[in-house]
Amino acid sequence: MAKYERRTKLIAVGKMRDKFCEQQCAGFLTRAGAYGKCECVTIPDSDVAGEGKAILRELDKERNAIVVVLTEEGKEFTTAEFAKFLERADRKLVFVIGGPFGLAPEVKQRAALLWSLSKLTFTHEMARFLFCEQLYRGLNLLNGGAYHHA
Repeated sequence: MAKYERRTKLIAVGKMRDKFCEQQCAGFLTRAGAYGKCECVTIPDSDVAGEGKAILRELDKERNAIVVVLTEEGKEFTTAEFAKFLERADRKLVFVIGGPFGLAPEVKQRAALLWSLSKLTFTHEMARFLFCEQLYRGLNLLNGGAYHHA
């Protein structure tokens, strides 16, 4: 059993069109599953308002969770800081990645934390890939794994 187990859910807008990114995301989420239940829900592409409504419906199923929205205006973390955030979480974490045109304001308002992966802009597919890798890296780091070398 993992020392730091976390239940996590990713709500992401848009189908992965890049097969490499899709395979890598699936691999990282599978590996992260060694440290607790990890699930991913994909919201179909629409307009920002429609995507927002669909995301909020998913968030309504997770009333007790800590909601983290990935957005360019969010707080940046080092890997070690992100791992500490995971460590301090006392309940399920739900992460949200919007589509190519961003997120509805109502979704951002539901967040306990706005998180930015970087000051750079990424496609939503790349953001999903980077998130999945960092989730695995953070959980592996907390559990004494050898994946993170810093």
